[in-house]
Amino acid sequence: MTSTLDSDLAIEQNEWQLRVELAAVYRLVAHFKMTDLVFSHISQRLPGSTSRFLINPYGLMFDEITASNLVVVGDDGEAVESSEYRVNPAGFVIHSAIHSARPDAHSVLHTHSRYGCAVAAQQSGLLPVNQTSMEFYGRLAYHDYEGVALDDSEKSRLVADLGTRNALVLRNHGLLTVGSSARRAFLRMFYLERACEMQILAQSTGQPLVIPDADVCERTAAQLNNEKSALTADDRDNSDNWDLAWNALQRMVDRLYPDYRK
Repeated sequence: MTSTLDSDLAIEQNEWQLRVELAAVYRLVAHFKMTDLVFSHISQRLPGSTSRFLINPYGLMFDEITASNLVVVGDDGEAVESSEYRVNPAGFVIHSAIHSARPDAHSVLHTHSRYGCAVAAQQSGLLPVNQTSMEFYGRLAYHDYEGVALDDSEKSRLVADLGTRNALVLRNHGLLTVGSSARRAFLRMFYLERACEMQILAQSTGQPLVIPDADVCERTAAQLNNEKSALTADDRDNSDNWDLAWNALQRMVDRLYPDYRK
């Protein structure tokens, strides 16, 4: 029989593992130049809780984030444990809304990246002009700009626009992805930002854009999202692609920024 002490230890160990992974994602966002000084945020729900999550200390650059300096935030937007740092209020509004509404969204990642903001300013949004963008075909939500996200009343509209999707364009603002883990939210964001970059570069040529037929876009989206129900017997198994990508990324972070584990 598992004792209460054993259960508490397991939770503590699990929390530390979540802290390490989230800190690694902060370093990756910095490495791939998707940061905005000390602004924007990435969160991770804590085990056994729907109302507490980890988020970055307001005032630190992403390349300063470590597993131990992440802040635990409660329902009121304040640090649950003693910390010398406070929390970005806009970060709390956005992240608390999604964590509360989406039990499957254990991690939420929000950026003000250059290419993401450029596409967020376009009326047409993200176009299926390359294979990378087709991951999000029919699976990308949009939320109209309402000002800096400091007003709790925006929460209901934000989560309604996101719905059950895992990626969101905040018009005139930036990008947001969610995932069952911080690693999954990051991989979605990496490719969403890359898709935006490719679109801006293609548009900059001034040449007409080629957009494949809708059925090709939908099939590609199913393949890239490993949606088995939409795949055929002729499709080769590629279901371990995200794990392979994450393992490679973590080796890179360990090699370049080993202090993130502190």
